[in-house]
Amino acid sequence: MARSRTPKFDASEVITNEIIRIIERGVLPWRKPWTAGGSCRPLRVGGEPYQGVNNFLLTMRTVMAGHSSPFWMTLPQANALNAKVRKGEKSSVVVYYGQSRKDAGGDEHDRSDGDDHSEEARIFRFQKSYRVFNACQVEGLPDSFYPDPEPAPEHPPSEPIPHMQAFFNAIDITTVFTGTEAYYLPPVDKVYMPSITRFQDPRNFYGVWAHELAHATKAPHRLNRDFGFSKFGNTSYAREKIVALS
Repeated sequence: MARSRTPKFDASEVITNEIIRIIERGVLPWRKPWTAGGSCRPLRVGGEPYQGVNNFLLTMRTVMAGHSSPFWMTLPQANALNAKVRKGEKSSVVVYYGQSRKDAGGDEHDRSDGDDHSEEARIFRFQKSYRVFNACQVEGLPDSFYPDPEPAPEHPPSEPIPHMQAFFNAIDITTVFTGTEAYYLPPVDKVYMPSITRFQDPRNFYGVWAHELAHATKAPHRLNRDFGFSKFGNTSYAREKIVALS
């Protein structure tokens, strides 16, 4: 029987490449013209804080995405809470490190049992990975998964510019003003934007809104723009970004 040629998923390689891509982007991914708010240490669904590299990775992803909740969970955990991950949301990889002991007879033991009667016992270290979603990517969770509203920004909130607001209101693309992240979500054909009150300068608000609406023009029933499979750094991604920035 021929072996599958599908490469084995390597969590370490995926995480390393993600960090490299972010470093190559410089400081710009952390700079936003709106108040994204802060969040505390990333927490598991039960409230336990993440440790080590997972703490770093999920903190980084929280900042990048502008999530306001510290809670992360797997798809089954969300389902168990009668909640649902929004269609089109992307998961984040986290890792688990452990070790087990196998004695000469072939029996495996958890390292924590303290039983080391075999002089020929061998310790096996292993890494497992799984995928999680932030509570802000999940619908139907209890209110306890979301922190109290952050204090109002120190600067006065921006006010709409009438003629610019009228222009954008006339665009027949649904925009949802919620959260702390700006993006276009193709599966539901909607643009998501932070409220204008989070922006110190209303011109930045309209600039970000225009950028996301430009991405929305690629929908099949609009310009039907398809550069192929897109992920950060590849040619398709770059072409789409150039269109939206033009």
